[in-house]
Amino acid sequence: MGSSNRGQPIVIADYDTAWVAKFEAAREAMFAACGRDAFVAIEHIGSTSVPGLAAKPIIDMMPGLRSLDDAPPIIARLVALGYQYVPQFEQDTASGPGMPHRRYLRGSDGDGRRAYHVHMVEHGGDFWTAHLLFRDYLRRHPEAAQAYAQLKRELAAGFNATITSTSDINVGYTDRKTQFVQDIVARAKAELARR
Repeated sequence: MGSSNRGQPIVIADYDTAWVAKFEAAREAMFAACGRDAFVAIEHIGSTSVPGLAAKPIIDMMPGLRSLDDAPPIIARLVALGYQYVPQFEQDTASGPGMPHRRYLRGSDGDGRRAYHVHMVEHGGDFWTAHLLFRDYLRRHPEAAQAYAQLKRELAAGFNATITSTSDINVGYTDRKTQFVQDIVARAKAELARR
């Protein structure tokens, strides 16, 4: 395929202290639009939530709900706020199983670039717990965070050089990180059990 069909490359940026402020501003906007009582909590997850960690410059947010049954009116308010609801990721597809336990939205900055991923899940569920274990382990173990940054840079360079479709890049890139993430979550659980 020619370069005209090529998707946008994966960009891994050095850590930016502004990511915390972007998360906090987006969280406050969600609270203002939906009410604080709509959520048990809204957590900053993903690589941008780990000080010093290189990351794709997209803020991952995890609103925790008491029940996914509460999601429809919240989704409507977040869409009114400018987020795009992406329900197709809840269903199984040819490329893999869906995530029926998550409501996914994405948002852009004023320049139109994707800047936010919103993973709305039940507070205390498996998704919630695993993502906080992963984040907190990397925060406590800078050597693991640096190993993760190196892996992401290597994968991005490899996929950017060979893949011609944005969706192929993101699926392949994400799939290759899965084992590392699972290993860190297992270590975090073991560390928690020893306390």
